[in-house]
Amino acid sequence: MTGEGSHDFARVRRIVKTDEFSSVFRLRPAQKTAHFVLYTRPNTLPHARLGVVAAKRFAPRAVTRNTIKRITRELFRTSELQALDCIVRLARPVNTKAGPATTSALKAELRVELARLFASQHPRRAATSRGAPAPAAP
Repeated sequence: MTGEGSHDFARVRRIVKTDEFSSVFRLRPAQKTAHFVLYTRPNTLPHARLGVVAAKRFAPRAVTRNTIKRITRELFRTSELQALDCIVRLARPVNTKAGPATTSALKAELRVELARLFASQHPRRAATSRGAPAPAAP
């Protein structure tokens, strides 16, 4: 699976090292939803990077954790984010071990929450489209 292009999720777009996760976690959360917390930190790369944390205590079934990661990566790839390190952390239980692992309703709810998180990080287009004020004429 070597997808080259703007919608890939190559290793350079991932946060993988423990110290990279720690440096982003040290900052305050940028945004919270019912189930997720988003942490961000500006980076010096030409693109955004993503880390996903889905703890077993909040999603006991592996299929649920994998669904969360898959939806998060998909929305991250299609979002136009500035150069940020983003960590999405599951912060509340999404289901129980006895309940269904994934349902279309759960997937839709998670997709809406994650889309809201990434949308909150879009660059402000209104401020950048006006540009700097013109210099005064002599």
